Amino acid sequence: MPKFAANISLLFSELPYLDRFQAAAAAGFEAVEILFPYETAAKETQRALLANGLELLLINAPPPNYTGGEPGYAAIPGGEDRFQRDIRRVLRYADVLRPGIIHVMAGYEKGEAAQQTFVRNLKWAADQAPKQQFTIEPLNSGDQPGYFLDDYNLAREVLAAVDRPNVGLQYDAYHAQLIHGDAAKVWDEFSASAVHVQIGAAPSRSEPGSGPVDFDALFAAIDASAYDGWVSAEYNPSTARTEDSLGWMS
Repeated sequence: MPKFAANISLLFSELPYLDRFQAAAAAGFEAVEILFPYETAAKETQRALLANGLELLLINAPPPNYTGGEPGYAAIPGGEDRFQRDIRRVLRYADVLRPGIIHVMAGYEKGEAAQQTFVRNLKWAADQAPKQQFTIEPLNSGDQPGYFLDDYNLAREVLAAVDRPNVGLQYDAYHAQLIHGDAAKVWDEFSASAVHVQIGAAPSRSEPGSGPVDFDALFAAIDASAYDGWVSAEYNPSTARTEDSLGWMS
């Protein structure tokens, strides 16, 4: 079986943020990811990670726009200066938290200009922090209408144009299933580019065990591939207590 991690932005959300680290460790996780850790001082998150012996796998960038704008704007023409300022802010968090991966969100724009902007911004981020791994992730248009990166073939085009060793693909079984109709086939075709994996059942985005994806087969395919990273549970538990949704791990 793969190495499983917990996305504590979704899992253990019945608990206060800083209590989720202990709960994840008690449930047997050795690594976590946090979508947007920016509301809490980095040192507080660092202490919670260290106290519970947890590795931080991933955070999202850029930070949310708390004035009401859409999350993510790396593909928005004209936003390059803001992107660079906010990536520098994210990298200051990363200096403290040491996330393995920073997921760069594209934002809500379409067309050739958006793609060129996304490529330029990803190149800049990769060159700004060459030792930091970055990812891009296709998101399904049902949940994220108008999102630029809504197809794995488009992600492959972007990665080829960026051509940086520290920019790779973030595969999510939930989004892959809803975008292309077959999460396992998407894994077979694109796994060579994957540097991070997330899972959730489609279409419910709950724990594995419902919907059309055969997770036992998917886990076997991940094990049989060259991918040796973590598989992060990024779903909304169908149970009141997250612990009660973890039967799929056994």
